[in-house]
Amino acid sequence: MNPDKSLLPPYEPLVVPDPNSPQSLENSSLGDPYSNALFSSWIRDNQTGGDLFEVNPGGQRIAPIGDIRLSEKPAELSASFSKSQHLYQQFHMEHPPREKKRMVSWGGAMDLPDGSTNSEISKAVAQPDSTRVPLEVSKASSRSQDNVTKSQRLYKSMQLDEKLSHEANPRLIHIADPKKTNDKYQFTGNEIRTSKYTIINFLPKNLFIQFHRVAYLYFLAIAALNQLPPLAVFGRTVSLFPLLFVLCVTAIKDGYEDWRRHRSDRNENNREALVLQSGQFQLKAWKDIRAGEVVKINADDTIPCDMVLLGTSDPSGIAYIQTMNLDGESNLKTRYARQETTSMLFEGGEISGVIRCEQPNRNIYEFTANMEFGGQRFSLSQSNIILRGCQLKNTEWVVGVVVYAGQETKAMLNSAVSPTKRSRLESYMNRETFWLSMFLFTMCSVVAIGMGLWLERHKDQLDTLPYYRKSYSGKGGKPYKYYGIPLEAFFSFLSSIIVFQIMIPISLYITMELVRLGQSYFMIEDKRMYDTSTQSRFQCRSLNINEDLGQIRYVFSDKTGTLTENKMEFRRACVHGQDYGSSVGTSPDVDVAVAQTSKPLSRRWKLKSEIAVDSELMELLHKDLARDERIAAHEFFLTLAACNTVIPMLSQTESELQDNILAIDYQGESPDEQALVAAASAYGYTLFERTSGHIVIDVNGEKLRLDVLGLHEFDSVRKRMSVVIRFPNDDVKVLVKGADTSMFNILKEYPAKDDHIRQATQDHLNGYSSEGLRTLVVAAKDLTGVELEEWQHMYEDASTSLTDRSTKLRQTAAFIESNLSLLGATGIEDKLQDGVPEAIESLRQAGIKVWVLTGDKQDTAISIGLSCKLLTADMQQIVINGTSENQCKKLLSEAISKYGVKSANCSNHSFKLKKSAESDYLEGPIDTKLSEGTMSAPLALIIDGNSLVYILERDLESELFDLATSCRVVLCCRVAPLQKAGIVDLIKSRTDDMTLAIGDGANDVSMIQMADVGVGICGQEGRQAVMASDFAMGQFQFLKRLLLVHGHWNYQRIGYLVLYNFYRNAVFVLMLFWYILCTAFSTTSALTDWSSVLYSVIYTSIPTVVVGIMDKDLSHKTLLKYPKLYGAGYRQESYNMCLFWITMIDTLWQSLVLFYVPLFTYGDSTIDIWSMGSLWTVAVVILVNVHLAMDIQRWVMFTHVSIWGSLIITYACVVVLDSIPAFPNYGTIYHLANSPTYWLSILLITVLAMLPRFFFKVIHQTFWPSDIQIAREAEILRKQHSCFRSKSIQGCS
Repeated sequence: MNPDKSLLPPYEPLVVPDPNSPQSLENSSLGDPYSNALFSSWIRDNQTGGDLFEVNPGGQRIAPIGDIRLSEKPAELSASFSKSQHLYQQFHMEHPPREKKRMVSWGGAMDLPDGSTNSEISKAVAQPDSTRVPLEVSKASSRSQDNVTKSQRLYKSMQLDEKLSHEANPRLIHIADPKKTNDKYQFTGNEIRTSKYTIINFLPKNLFIQFHRVAYLYFLAIAALNQLPPLAVFGRTVSLFPLLFVLCVTAIKDGYEDWRRHRSDRNENNREALVLQSGQFQLKAWKDIRAGEVVKINADDTIPCDMVLLGTSDPSGIAYIQTMNLDGESNLKTRYARQETTSMLFEGGEISGVIRCEQPNRNIYEFTANMEFGGQRFSLSQSNIILRGCQLKNTEWVVGVVVYAGQETKAMLNSAVSPTKRSRLESYMNRETFWLSMFLFTMCSVVAIGMGLWLERHKDQLDTLPYYRKSYSGKGGKPYKYYGIPLEAFFSFLSSIIVFQIMIPISLYITMELVRLGQSYFMIEDKRMYDTSTQSRFQCRSLNINEDLGQIRYVFSDKTGTLTENKMEFRRACVHGQDYGSSVGTSPDVDVAVAQTSKPLSRRWKLKSEIAVDSELMELLHKDLARDERIAAHEFFLTLAACNTVIPMLSQTESELQDNILAIDYQGESPDEQALVAAASAYGYTLFERTSGHIVIDVNGEKLRLDVLGLHEFDSVRKRMSVVIRFPNDDVKVLVKGADTSMFNILKEYPAKDDHIRQATQDHLNGYSSEGLRTLVVAAKDLTGVELEEWQHMYEDASTSLTDRSTKLRQTAAFIESNLSLLGATGIEDKLQDGVPEAIESLRQAGIKVWVLTGDKQDTAISIGLSCKLLTADMQQIVINGTSENQCKKLLSEAISKYGVKSANCSNHSFKLKKSAESDYLEGPIDTKLSEGTMSAPLALIIDGNSLVYILERDLESELFDLATSCRVVLCCRVAPLQKAGIVDLIKSRTDDMTLAIGDGANDVSMIQMADVGVGICGQEGRQAVMASDFAMGQFQFLKRLLLVHGHWNYQRIGYLVLYNFYRNAVFVLMLFWYILCTAFSTTSALTDWSSVLYSVIYTSIPTVVVGIMDKDLSHKTLLKYPKLYGAGYRQESYNMCLFWITMIDTLWQSLVLFYVPLFTYGDSTIDIWSMGSLWTVAVVILVNVHLAMDIQRWVMFTHVSIWGSLIITYACVVVLDSIPAFPNYGTIYHLANSPTYWLSILLITVLAMLPRFFFKVIHQTFWPSDIQIAREAEILRKQHSCFRSKSIQGCS
């Protein structure tokens, strides 16, 4: 920088726009620098071969610049292109084209930064792998493959418009001529349909979807077998009832949901918009809008289809939209109409033109097209299109032409759901179902073999036995059919399957769905997980993995916005090597007092939140000196105010109007930018007006108008952003800010004696990082006329490119982002959220490993890790910062060798759990533990994203896994979104542990979808993470309650629910099995058909659902006080193979008691078999309900009603069924109920059946109590003590 050169040109008197004026608000407070149609720029008229003209802010040609013309001769055009290509090769960057969406482009066709942080953000739309399309939401990842494909078709950037017309099957849109547009192709209408079914296809389609469950096919086969005459065990109608009931309940639920979709679609399709018809805008239903029609949208209206902007109420063609319905972000986005179309007359005039655009696709951040209008051809980009579902804000009206309608709009093409996740316990349940199936097959085989042996033994008596007489005919005239011993045995096998069918519980599926629904309700209504700051409650977005919350062993967390508030505060600044911020003023008006030393001005700007300023730095800014330090300070704050995409919002109350105060609020894409612009304002550099071609900054009461010539957005490759501005005295500067890793290597070389500024700045940056501050480096340089002209040519060609635009813009940025003068650095504080340290400590005590995956620099991440108690002072830190594959391999090997980490056994990836008296955290795999004597302190692994590139994409994953799982904490810094997903997959693919990922931004989506459980934070970065998550909440601290309380309850309930359902059905089936063995293997039943059907559906279902929703083994206070109790979940104490077989053994005993006690009791009596069946029916219902009651931990009113109410309902149904004369069991209950033997038999069955279970529980809880049982007894003793104490106090009073 030149100290003799005046930094700031002569100022104009400050004229503050009237905030109450609509024109002022549109032009001043909500402008944007991206509309290159208004930039002082160079455009090339390739249609007419005209001169190069300079364009003023009004879009008019001023004067030809020289005699440079575009020759129509191919040779000259090729030569021109070759020169352009040479420039790109000269400044080609080393990085691959891993770029976010296209940036700004020339002539008003540019893309906007729609992201919300300065970190890399990517989002993969949930589609099948073969069609997955990455949606890059902000500073996003690679499109290189797509770019390579396009570049094979389009190879000359100066001929891109012509080449588009030669592409295969381009979409042609004739403006204001829908008939001609749709004449050839018949594009989709604007009617949308989100429903699955119609009246015609509902039944077959719904049944087809439901029968994807294998269990349903099993029961369908059972019902079909029962329709065959030789196998008709139950009544043909009754056998269909269970399956029909389940199918009907599901169909009714699906039908109701789809009816709601139909109603929503109907309301949406019948909305109206203004469409140009017969020269006037007239109302037309959305569903009738077609491609090619011109539509007018008024303020606050929703966009009905994807439209290319033709004009807006703003003369410069700016429109502001809100894309919350599309990408979840609430901040305003800026879109532009081309200057060539903004002046056209829409009503009463002739409109003609053709748009050639790409075919419909899902990418909401990409649009490639060109337009032929008024004899010109120019390119269109994403910044010229407004998408369906967005809302028009702060703009009176816009007019556009429809290019995509209905199902072809980008919003509809992106209406895909997140990947379906399956509960781990449900997959285990399939294992037990297999064993039950084998058990069922064994029982049926026993019956079939027994039938064959019995027939062989009695084959000489078959002519005298009923049902086997070959020649005897009954009164009905139909002879009994005898098929021979082999077929009779086979039919007996099939009949047994029908009789024992409920061994596989079909009711379990509906029961689990109802229980999960009830659990979700209580989680949503938990007031302790309600975030008052954002007014957001807990959300259950996936109902089928509630129990997985109780088995988590790894938590992968984002840092910014998840552990921290993502509300940035400007804390420290390093200007010209000098540190400022340690002596900040506490008075909000300290800047005013300092300002009054130079100018007697009252405070004009009122920020949304007051910012403390450093008095020493304020003095420096107001000294009338020409020293380097002061000039650097001025340029430093000028860069903070100008190098951003923030939109100032002005407002003023009556009281503020009297005091000449304007309230200003900044709407930015990220909290970082908002904090920096607000800090610049606090120090006297207030950005208060932004239009499409310039910005206006109040510099200590003086108006400074800067023309914005171009802006290079922040991206994940460059990790910086820059803006090219022109001062009123025609000086041109490039202002740059970015990460220190990307900025120091593009600074100009200083002499050794002057390098102290750079070294001091580096030292201050390290200090800021150690304090947990987010850091940025600020630099600038003057552009010469030659550099400016060369950059403009490159910028023009890159920004109008229809292919590889982001790569070319990055190369163009590299041209000017070099040899910069260092101005200083900033330190921004991102405060921890409330309760984060306590939550992390509780999760660690619960045996859960917390890994933090962040895009921040290493020092910042370590500092935050220490402040949130993730890292502790006694931890041994292992740092892996490799720059090559060999170096990474070496660092990993050294760490593994130094700390004695043993290699994992590839054949056994599962973890073995051990309790350790020395540590309170979950130990790693038994074969990856540290050697004895080597672990003197817990380990913490710190690794950066650059190292992960070499590790995850090479054969070093095993070494990383061995080392990482031996550490208590893993901290990954500077990681990309896909690397986050790669780390999660590293654990998922090599262990059986449950993983949970939690984040708040679009860069966390891939991680959230990869993990077994994904949790989204409703934070400052939009709602992408929430929309992709399984659960959503307002703050990280709620994760503690979600896992330790609700996760524990859900797992304990569902685990018991599955085992109980297996027991409940198995005891019933085994009772029938013993009966069949005693009746010559005849597969006859003593129970009526209706009793068998109603057993699972009505008699025993309600208590199961109520207990599954409301039972609690421990109170929430106990679970939070003792986090180690959570270990029961990942140790699978509530559901495992051992418990399954113990339950089956208990079931076997209870079924024997249930069958033989009535048999021995009534062995010498004369009661018929239907009376025995009635006794068995009532006895088994009482038995299973008493079994359930014995295991209930928490009795409430609903539990009592369901348990005892089900017994009453059972008796009522038995009485009703026994009162129907047509049934064979007519009147049996009336005879049995009068006999004391009947009631004593039921009592004896219940006591004898429960006795072994009772003794087993007493012995086990006495000698081998679990942690849960000990905590429960302590809880009961505390309640009794508290109750006794309260009674004593009352007695004394």
